[in-house]
Parts: sequence; structure tokens; C-alpha cells
Amino acid sequence: MQRSTKILLVFLLLAVAGVVVYAALPRPVPVDVVSVVRGHMKVTVDEEGKTRVRDRYTISAPLSGRLLRVQLDPGDRVEAGKTRLVSMEPAVPDFLDVRTQMQLQARVQGATAMRDRAVRLLDKARVDHHYALTALERLNKAHEKRAVSLQDLEDARARESMAFQELEAARLGARVAQFELEQARASLHFVETYSSHGEPPARFEVYSPVSGSVLRVVQESEGVVTAGAPLMELGDLSNMEVEVEVLSADAVRIRPGAKVLLERWGGEGVIEGRVTRIDPSGFTKVSALGVEEQRVLVVVDFTEPHEKWQFLGDAFRVDARIVVSEGEDVLIVPAGALFRHEGEWSVFRVERGRAVLQTLKIGLRNDLEAEVLDGLREGDGVISYPGDRVEHSVSVKPR
Repeated sequence: MQRSTKILLVFLLLAVAGVVVYAALPRPVPVDVVSVVRGHMKVTVDEEGKTRVRDRYTISAPLSGRLLRVQLDPGDRVEAGKTRLVSMEPAVPDFLDVRTQMQLQARVQGATAMRDRAVRLLDKARVDHHYALTALERLNKAHEKRAVSLQDLEDARARESMAFQELEAARLGARVAQFELEQARASLHFVETYSSHGEPPARFEVYSPVSGSVLRVVQESEGVVTAGAPLMELGDLSNMEVEVEVLSADAVRIRPGAKVLLERWGGEGVIEGRVTRIDPSGFTKVSALGVEEQRVLVVVDFTEPHEKWQFLGDAFRVDARIVVSEGEDVLIVPAGALFRHEGEWSVFRVERGRAVLQTLKIGLRNDLEAEVLDGLREGDGVISYPGDRVEHSVSVKPR
């Protein structure tokens, strides 16, 4: 009986010792493990942007007089040369003023010069577009023979697209300049008619110089206005662009023709665009935190059909992601696994249940992931957001 008690006591002591030893052993640290994969990677500059009508036209009073109530509302469609915008009754005292007549004569001369300048710019735009189109056709043939890279071909397409947009803008500019000249001539004709016959001129009507929509009505009610007073703004909502204010440090990385992804615009999917211009001059803007920042305006053109973004209006907000660099079939590691160790990028690689400190060589990098040039292979497991308990050679256990 005593021997059995001793054996039982020995087993009990061994069990207690085993429990104590097991409790004293270091336990594996629970970690989140992610795999290194291959894929497509983009490095982008992300900022808020807003849409704007590319060519905005302000209709002003051609002469001083009484403006009759405007019948158009914002959003109404107008047609060039057919839609009556406003009606005015010229003030007779102004027509009796010789100085006013001389001013109108000078206005006709100025409008003629502006019309001639617009015609010259239109001719230049035609030449530039023809040159860009010829270069694109030449590069298309060379690319079929694999004589030029795809990037060179994309750059040529972007230049041709920008030249076409400039040509369209020049055409509209020439049309508006002609309209301004006709308005100036009509105003002068009324003055000369009254001076010759002594009869008050008839009602003066202003017609739309372009086809598009009414963006804003400045003066709606009837009242007396002076010559040059703004009355309304017109624009074509199918010919819009996006302006994005980026930090000057980010602007130096952006190139004309860069791809842009427009997100959170209110509709479904992502709208693609392309950078058409980066302003050479910056400006100071105070952030929400009260910090002064140097910002640069980047202009983005839509590359998607108008039907996809037809519900966007002027000054609507969008989120713009400007692609500054990208890579195909690159080795990608999550940014949450990276940390600095002795001045170099490193990760903890999981090998046989232990964390192994691994130094890396990094290429492209954004907020979510980074390109691995050396140090890891596809399929390797790395620890995401390693804590203070994770060290080299420590035992780990994936959650």
C-alpha cells in the first residue's frame, strides 16, 4: 500500500513539473501572414478634383439700356445663332453722346482685330493637328513592324488628342470672335441710325454665339444695365474637363498624357481620363489643418464616351488617381509588412514556424503595396504589421 502511494506521488510530482515546464516555455506569437504575389501595380497621386466646362462664354450687355426679363433658366439648351438670349431697349441718351459713338467705333475695330487673331489661331491649330495626326499614322505603321515602343505610340495618341481639342477650341474661339464683331457692328448701326434719322432704335436682341447650355443667369430681372455688364454664362456640358489641385512635390512626377482614374463621381464604375496640361505656375493654399501648401493645377481630359459621364455637370466633385508609374507582372509585397531596419527596407519572413528578418530591395511603392526587386520569391509568407513581440528567430503562429 505504501509503495503504491509513493508511485502515485511520484507521478503527481512529475505531472506538476511538466505543467510548470510547459507554462514556462515561450509560446508562439500569433501573427497575420500574407503571401508575396505577382501582379500589376500602379503608383498614383490621389487628390480631389472638380469638373469644369472647357470653353465658358460670358454674355455681356452690348450697350447700355433697359434689359427685359430673361426667360432662360440654368440648364436650358441653346443653339448657335437661333436661340434668343436677352432683349434690350437701348437708352436714348447714350445714343446722343458723341463719345459713346466713338467708343462703339473703337469696339468694332477691336472686335475685327480679335476676329483676325482668332482666324490665325485656327489656322495654326489646323496645322498642329495635321502634324500630330501624320506623326501618329507614321508611328502606327512603325509599331506594326515593332520599330517603336508602345509607350511612344501612346504618347503620339495623346498629342493627337490634345491637338484635336485645341483645334475644336480654336474653332469655337473664331465663332465667338465673329459673333462679338457682329454685335459691335449692330450696336454701332443703331447709334448711326438714330443720329441720322432722329428716331429711337428698335429693341436689341442678343442671340447665342454657341450651342450648349445655360450655366448661370447673372441678371434675370428687368432693369437698367450698363454696356459690358455680365448677363449669363454659356457652355457645352459635353465638352468638359477636370481640374485637380496637387502638391507641387507630386506635380513634378506627373507627365502630360498620364492615365487618370476618376472615382466616386456619383455613378457606377471608374471613368478614365488623361492629363492634358500641368500649369507651370503654382499657388499657395491653406489646408484644413491650417498648413500652407504649394499647389499646382493639373488639367485632365475625359477619354471615355460622353454617355458614360453625361450626368456630370459643371463644378462637380470627383476623386482623381493620376498614374505616375506602373509595372506589369511584378513581385508585390503589402506595405503593411515593410519596416526600416538599420536604414534598409525589411520584412519578417515566416520559415518553419519562425520569423526570419529579411532585407529587401524595393522598386515602385504606393500606400498599399511595394515592388520587390530582390530578397523575396513568389509565394513567400511575410508578417503583416509585426508587433513588438516579433523578433528574429522567434516562434510565430499564423492566426
